[in-house]
Amino acid sequence: MSEKTLTRMDLSEAIFREVGLSRNDSAQLVETVLTHMSDALVRGEQVKISSFGTFSIRDKAARVGRNPKTGEEVPIQPRRVLTFRPSHLLKERVAAGAK
Repeated sequence: MSEKTLTRMDLSEAIFREVGLSRNDSAQLVETVLTHMSDALVRGEQVKISSFGTFSIRDKAARVGRNPKTGEEVPIQPRRVLTFRPSHLLKERVAAGAK
């Protein structure tokens, strides 16, 4: 498996090459999109990207967990977690690329 990570810089560079915006405008576009997405998630809204997937926030209740090393019960606080559900098109594309 590849150790490569797609970064903001990679995204802005791809926009620069594919769309033709300047490097500064490309970087600003990436930052703006990511800011809008994260702001919507903070407000509890879903972020749906067609043919890619859906990001959403899920509230998890408090529960009792267990320390796997000692077996001691530990309370886990309620929290909000980010979830991602890929679209069927993305799932198919990833599966086809793995062959």
